[in-house]
Amino acid sequence: MNVHDLVATPDTVHWGYFDPDLSPVLTVADGDLVRIEAVTHQAGDAPDLLMDLGISRIFDEVTDRGPGPHILTGPIAVEGAEPGDTLEVSILEAQPRVPWGTNLAAHWGHLYRCFGKERVTVYRLDLAAGLARAAFAYDWDATPLADAPGTIVPPDPAARQPALDGVAVPLRPHFGTMGVAPGIPGRHSSIPPGDHGGNIDNWRAGPGTTMYYPVAVPGALLSAGDPHASQGDSELCGTAIECSLTGTFQVILHKRATLGGTSLAELDFPLLETQDEWLMHGFSYANYLQELGEKAQSAIYEKSSVDLALKDAFRKMRRFLMQTKGLTEDEAISLMSIAVDFGITQVVDGNWGVHAVIKKSIFAGAEA
Repeated sequence: MNVHDLVATPDTVHWGYFDPDLSPVLTVADGDLVRIEAVTHQAGDAPDLLMDLGISRIFDEVTDRGPGPHILTGPIAVEGAEPGDTLEVSILEAQPRVPWGTNLAAHWGHLYRCFGKERVTVYRLDLAAGLARAAFAYDWDATPLADAPGTIVPPDPAARQPALDGVAVPLRPHFGTMGVAPGIPGRHSSIPPGDHGGNIDNWRAGPGTTMYYPVAVPGALLSAGDPHASQGDSELCGTAIECSLTGTFQVILHKRATLGGTSLAELDFPLLETQDEWLMHGFSYANYLQELGEKAQSAIYEKSSVDLALKDAFRKMRRFLMQTKGLTEDEAISLMSIAVDFGITQVVDGNWGVHAVIKKSIFAGAEA
């Protein structure tokens, strides 16, 4: 087992997109460990607190940005990965680079767009206590709005007002955007998630959990970014507590020929495993790039709905129960109604998400 360090620099990040034609910045073997520096694209909300020298260089030197806002470190090629395989990514650690994070209540946030402004709240991270507390907030009512990648707001002490006094939020460090390269050629926005993973924004994808991705291109081309200190289901106002993290990951390659009869059989969507649960990620469009055609990256914002995402999560859970647990369709549907929890993952990333959660302990008797 080798251990690799992938430092976030202007040469090792790509800003706002996935692209199957990107050259890898690192190549690893099956089973290797990788420490990845993931940088928040919101560091400009409070540059005096959220930026270190490395982040400042990225903001200054990376001018090829978009169409999405996320700074992604990678891509990482995995030796021997081929289309049809499954890439297992175990998240071992997630440590903040600086003890600060920021939340932007943005005009794209669900239900927030009607307010005609944006609001930034900066949080101090108490790592020892595992809590985040608001340090101050300020309004952003300028034009353009504060959603441009790399927007930097010069510190203005007079504008920074107290916020959320007496409130402490548990830290849930995780990576909002992580995934492999899509199988469709071209530059694809980092905003909508899909079968390749990407901007899933599930706060459960933190230390001690594992993501599985279907490999669509040689090498898989794994990238990670959009690091969060904490988030709730739905990410309602548009962002989480955005903060830079350094994560430690182990990558394990599962060859297609070995997956029959396992929980990864015929996997064609991002799957999350925790110590106690399996989580299926459903989207309004399971593979929006393929389903919506040439205008997919604009059409997805007009067509998403929670109803569609719930149906997709239902179909994926039904198939999972039937294929990997041997249930009939009737048994699977009954079990979903009484034992599967469906939650809104996010409603702000274009391709809206619903996750379906089932506890492993339900099957303890059958597997004994």
